[in-house]
Amino acid sequence: MEIREAQALIKSLYYERDSARGVFATFTWLVEEIGEVADALLKSDRRALSEELADAFAWLLSVANLVGIDLEEAFRRKYIKTPSQL
Repeated sequence: MEIREAQALIKSLYYERDSARGVFATFTWLVEEIGEVADALLKSDRRALSEELADAFAWLLSVANLVGIDLEEAFRRKYIKTPSQL
């Protein structure tokens, strides 16, 4: 699955609810998930870490949807460099 496909999936599932909640409240959920990632790391709980990373990614996609950012395109512009850009 491409990042763009994942973002579209999250949008189809949660955009209405995320939009009603608002961008700042949705961002707060993302921050909470990052805290859960930290907790799983500290506990060396690989199963929980896998789940929490997936949750954090989904919330990041939700925030990107709310602010109209194509996260795959943003990532490509930021991190994928052609030889002439190096």
